[in-house]
Amino acid sequence: MGAEQFYTYREIMQQPEVWLKEYDSIVSHRKEISDFIGRYVGKGYEVVFTGAGTSAYIGDMLVYLFSDLRFSAYRAVPTTDIVTHGHSLFIPGRKILLVSFARSGNSPESVAAVNIANTSGAEVAHIFITCNADGHLARIAGDNPHNTLLLLLPPETNDLSLAMTSSFSTMAMAAIMAFHADNIEAEKEAVENVSSNLRKALEKYVPALEAVAQKEFHRAVFLGSAALKGIAEESHLKLQELTDGAVMCTFDSFLGFRHGPKAVVKEDALLVYLLSDDPHVRKYEIDLIRQVNSVNKVAAQVLVSSEPVDVEGVDFDVHVVLNPDGLETDGYGYVPYVFVAQMLGFFKSIFYGLSPDAPSKSGNIHRVVEGVTIYE
Repeated sequence: MGAEQFYTYREIMQQPEVWLKEYDSIVSHRKEISDFIGRYVGKGYEVVFTGAGTSAYIGDMLVYLFSDLRFSAYRAVPTTDIVTHGHSLFIPGRKILLVSFARSGNSPESVAAVNIANTSGAEVAHIFITCNADGHLARIAGDNPHNTLLLLLPPETNDLSLAMTSSFSTMAMAAIMAFHADNIEAEKEAVENVSSNLRKALEKYVPALEAVAQKEFHRAVFLGSAALKGIAEESHLKLQELTDGAVMCTFDSFLGFRHGPKAVVKEDALLVYLLSDDPHVRKYEIDLIRQVNSVNKVAAQVLVSSEPVDVEGVDFDVHVVLNPDGLETDGYGYVPYVFVAQMLGFFKSIFYGLSPDAPSKSGNIHRVVEGVTIYE
């Protein structure tokens, strides 16, 4: 089968277009979005991003992108933690704007987290960002219009494949847009630039990433700082689940990796460096890359950066440059970094004789999680 015959491949490739569709959707609903979020600005509300698995990792990225004082804090707490320890988050008297990310909106934890929040005694409002108009979250949004905002993404983002690809990236883009809805026209250039940059990167780097996937590696490390650590987190899962665990993956920050986790670096390892666009931060990251290369031999190395970067004395199998023309991308510019792991996972899945759309021969993972009992 050709790559284009798989849902996974088409869903990765459609990302630049669905981001633009989502921008148009936010523009068309900007007053509703802006008015809803505005109700909670300056009133002591804390924004909590939540989701399970890939959907949780969106929040781990976003918390580094919001630093304004409209809300008392921004946090990321997975629904899987809310289900077991919601009492430590939802305390009577606390004010929380809970932003739930969910591809299907049907996972038991997604629904349970909302129920726990609503019965906790805390003052909770909700934003549901989901890809499925028929999902449980989308349905219950209509039952609570006084404190719930539903952001429904383009239907093609409700990925048919097991692995979340366009759903992850478009939910992340939608959240950034939504919190800038009151000035959304000013975001248009950045969104268009990010979309264009990824389209060009897909055209240029896919064959090189396919070649890397053909190499013999059985472990992989994804490194990133701040928001890119959240992207590294999603990246490690993408490669691991698309290979049904045949490639064991981990992630970390560049500085954190030195403190013990670097023991995972062996000759059968792939290292993927998601380089910061901050020159100061990049100094620490390049130091780590040089140190690894001074003492280790690995199967392959991939460098991903927004602009061309030279790491003296280090040869990379692929150097992906996402924004070679230095276009304005704001916080949206971090999202495209994830396509590298998406493509590596897709091609490595085929390399192992798996179907990227349904790679779990073991039956350990499903498109919508199964087997979870929610206890009162």
